[in-house]
Amino acid sequence: MTNATDFRAWAAAGQSHIEATLQRLLPAPEIAPQRLHQAMRYAVLGGGKRVRPLLAFAAGELSHADAERVALAGAAVEIIHAYSLVHDDLPCMDDDVLRRGKPTCHVEYDEATALLVGDALQSLAFQVMTDHKLCDDAVVQLEMTKLLAIASGSRGMAGGQAIDLASVGKELTVTELEFMHIHKTGAIIRAAALLGLKCGAPLSAAEHAHLDSFAKLIGLAFQVVDDVLDADATTETLGKTAGKDAQQGKPTYVSAMGLARAKAFAEELRVEAMTALEDFGDRALRLRQLADFIVLRKS
Repeated sequence: MTNATDFRAWAAAGQSHIEATLQRLLPAPEIAPQRLHQAMRYAVLGGGKRVRPLLAFAAGELSHADAERVALAGAAVEIIHAYSLVHDDLPCMDDDVLRRGKPTCHVEYDEATALLVGDALQSLAFQVMTDHKLCDDAVVQLEMTKLLAIASGSRGMAGGQAIDLASVGKELTVTELEFMHIHKTGAIIRAAALLGLKCGAPLSAAEHAHLDSFAKLIGLAFQVVDDVLDADATTETLGKTAGKDAQQGKPTYVSAMGLARAKAFAEELRVEAMTALEDFGDRALRLRQLADFIVLRKS
């Protein structure tokens, strides 16, 4: 079996594990209030590449973490991610009608329901983090919960979204873009990797720093590639409205440095991320493959 085939099989197994975990964690659709629970399941299940949980699984391999514990931590991150997409698509934010190839949550249901879906999903993520034993040390699990909270809040994803909304119609420098996206996109991706790692045995401070560096670099690369695809791919390929950033006057890496340079920058970040993994040897195979997948993806 080639490495590429092996990676596809590993990723498919991880995606299946996460899907089953999410199915189990989300409230059943027949439980009251039924419409809210149905909308929550609509927003989370049956779509997306599950990159964040896959990063958690790959990082967990470095610390020999139990796969079921990692699945729970990865599911919590994915639930936060799903809530952010539901809120991002609302008319008061990006006002989009298509997500993962189907109508966005507020289009399929209504705006008030979509707002409550995001609220309920965020709460559910932290319930998952506290309902289950994710590692052997309770203090470490508390730190993990705090890590996800910071990555989700005003010093992470929500703060990055606030900067994004305030930047519409403005020209940002590459440095300003990096600050915004380290928070908006990178914080949750970094949290996914670190949570997966912390489900297992502790690593040395140096090893922890190397993984942290990798996660930050690949989180930034993820956003650069997103900006490139928004400018360079079709709506059918993306499963969401292409060209929306330019239409809304949003500053992107493409607008700041041009399409060709943005593509080159993503590759530079990938190389840097690979360098951060050198000391792990073969243990970091899945992380390397995920870095390739993130930067070389077409959707």
